[in-house]
Amino acid sequence: MSRPRLIVGLGNPGGQYEDNRHNVGFWFVDQLAGRLRAPLAPQGRFLGRVARHQDLWLLQPMTFMNLSGQSVAALARFYRIAADETLIVHDDLDLDPGSIRLKQGGGNGGHNGLKDIQARLSTADFWRLRLGIGHPGERAEVVNYVLKAPRREEQELIDRAIDRCLLAWPALAVGDYAAAQRQLHVKTPSP
Repeated sequence: MSRPRLIVGLGNPGGQYEDNRHNVGFWFVDQLAGRLRAPLAPQGRFLGRVARHQDLWLLQPMTFMNLSGQSVAALARFYRIAADETLIVHDDLDLDPGSIRLKQGGGNGGHNGLKDIQARLSTADFWRLRLGIGHPGERAEVVNYVLKAPRREEQELIDRAIDRCLLAWPALAVGDYAAAQRQLHVKTPSP
């Protein structure tokens, strides 16, 4: 099993999107960068904010969600990082706030960031760390929902989920995805 060489947190750049549900991938990468003492900095060549910790790259695409693949593909190709060495951290409407799922491959569930990454990498074989944000209940409300801040109780659950992901980081860092899944795939705690 390959250990990750690229961790990508998905989100939208700009202060107006900072606290949006769609930005949970950014939130995770910000915290991981802090924990690793690897400050993120703009890198025009990779269309994002990038940090390096030993041979691990952290990336926040600054292309907006729907074009995330441009940034991911640019960095992955330059450093010859394979899809199975890439972990994409993103929001998931199909999971309740606080729920986490770690898996490799699969569909994109209508997530435009994942769609673009799959298209530009020509594969879906990368790993995904799916952080639940819940669903508004109506399909027509999805865009409005993901581009708004979570309610306080949802934010607490999401923050705890990110903390659990950071606790599972040692297993993830060495590519022990099975151990990480055992840590992460637990019932959502109550607020």
